[in-house]
Amino acid sequence: MSQSRFVRRALVLVGGLCLFTAPAYAQATRTWVSGVGDDANPCSRTAPCKTFAGAISKTAPGGEIDVLDPGGFGAVTITKSISIEAVGVVAGVLVSGTNAIIVSAGVNDNVVLRGLTIEGLGTGLNGVRFISGNSLTVEDCTINNFTQKAIDFEPQSPSPTTSHLFVKNTVLRNNNTASTSGGILVKPAFGFSAAAALEGIMMDNNKVGLRVEDNSRVSMIRSSIGGSNTNGVIATSAGGAVDVFLTDSQVVNSINNGIRSDGAAATVRISRVTITGNGAGLVSTGGAIISFGNNSNDGNPITDGAPTSTIPQQ
Repeated sequence: MSQSRFVRRALVLVGGLCLFTAPAYAQATRTWVSGVGDDANPCSRTAPCKTFAGAISKTAPGGEIDVLDPGGFGAVTITKSISIEAVGVVAGVLVSGTNAIIVSAGVNDNVVLRGLTIEGLGTGLNGVRFISGNSLTVEDCTINNFTQKAIDFEPQSPSPTTSHLFVKNTVLRNNNTASTSGGILVKPAFGFSAAAALEGIMMDNNKVGLRVEDNSRVSMIRSSIGGSNTNGVIATSAGGAVDVFLTDSQVVNSINNGIRSDGAAATVRISRVTITGNGAGLVSTGGAIISFGNNSNDGNPITDGAPTSTIPQQ
């Protein structure tokens, strides 16, 4: 066989093999999912994927996954900067016996979740579990029925020294089926710290509403914590500083305590906060509860309690 004929046959063979090779899609800065999509698609506007997990591998770091129409889009692990956006449609993540969304990203990565309904069916573990990354934003979401936390924010390596949590206009409810259940937990690993800004949050019927532990700063404004099965808000320190500031909010109808501060390095500051209907209103076991003298703390049947100090208004 001549060399030229051999080369022609080899090219024909290679070309034939290519016909049976699945197409490789470049990562896009914007991808799409649909309730009638297919994860074999490139996740484009006209050929959307079916699940968030299918779309994320085809989305470039710093990109965005958008929801085209109503559907359930499955659990996902996020390992890079990305936004998952659902505006004006029902975008569900429904899980049983596992976590719904895990954020295990890099030290500079920022993750945004907007417009999602995350459902645990009473057996799911955490709605959103943050393990690492620079920041997590949860906006306009509803997180229901998990056995652990609606939002479990526990930064560790490879996070920066301080990781940030932002939650806005979000409902966290019925996360109360286990002793460790709750609305939001902020608990950085040893050697790390956390800062959280919460606004317009409704935490209803959780085991604990908001729990904040060592080396954390949390500010909550214009929010409501109601019907907690133990504590509405608890700041607890085993040595690292804990600083919680509640403003223009209410903590009501908790079975045990409305607001509790444990440990010498734990401080809760309250301004224009209503505390009523809880077993006990304000409880300090070694920690500080600092009032700005403009709160309503009354109607807690066991005891209203009192702040450890008051800063008079000018």
